Amino acid sequence: MVEEQTRVVTISNNDFARLRDFIYQECGINLTDGKKSMLEARLQKRLRKLNLRSFSHYCDYLFSPEGKEEELTDMINQVTTNKTDFFREPGHFDYLTRKVLPELGRSKRTIMVWSAGCSSGEEPYTLAMVLKEFGCNFLIIATDISTKVLEKAKLAIYDDERVSPIPWELKKKYLLVSKDRTKKLYRVIPELRERVKFRRLNFMDGDFGFREPIDIIFCRNVIIYFDKPTQEKLLNKFCHYLSHEGHIFVGHSETLFGMDIPLIQAVPTVYRRVS
Repeated sequence: MVEEQTRVVTISNNDFARLRDFIYQECGINLTDGKKSMLEARLQKRLRKLNLRSFSHYCDYLFSPEGKEEELTDMINQVTTNKTDFFREPGHFDYLTRKVLPELGRSKRTIMVWSAGCSSGEEPYTLAMVLKEFGCNFLIIATDISTKVLEKAKLAIYDDERVSPIPWELKKKYLLVSKDRTKKLYRVIPELRERVKFRRLNFMDGDFGFREPIDIIFCRNVIIYFDKPTQEKLLNKFCHYLSHEGHIFVGHSETLFGMDIPLIQAVPTVYRRVS
């Protein structure tokens, strides 16, 4: 029995191509040939769970009407990368408070922020702390394709290591310490949690469901998983929801150079809508 559970199944070039094309079609994620071993390793758990002996059988199930209904979400949870931290790329939050929020803060309306690819919640809760400290009214919509990380994000519970990048003064104000001190767990206070609304969103969806213009979009270290045509199409879609002169923040390893989009660079990795 133990032998069966630990058995490693290899993926053929043909089955990798089938899965790669399916993932691209459903999620827009572009898996290069170099990602074959990663995909093979991450889906081993799903094959064992479904008691399937080969990736060929897994493909047949996944592509069936039943598989698309019952397995697609679990497959996406396995193959998506969810690296995130509190106050990751801190220069973005500095620019936000120095340049972007002072302009928006002149209005008493609610500032709309979108954390696109929010993972387990560290980014939107960081944004909530920064906006709360600035003293503005705000609402943060936080989306991800993975239901697994969204469940964790909604709980807003993090261990000592995860919250270590948060400045001490903000920890005292915005985190609750677990009564069981041996666990070293922290939870974001209710006042911030209710300002962040989580929901599942696939960037390949036709309508993102926003009914009000978005002032600030954080989409960092996400578009690197898409090919150039998909990136350009996606960013134009973002601009459709972005308010006039709204801002988009991308990751430091990402560039929008050469794309036909209505954005100009404000500073490296921060872009402003121009039309």
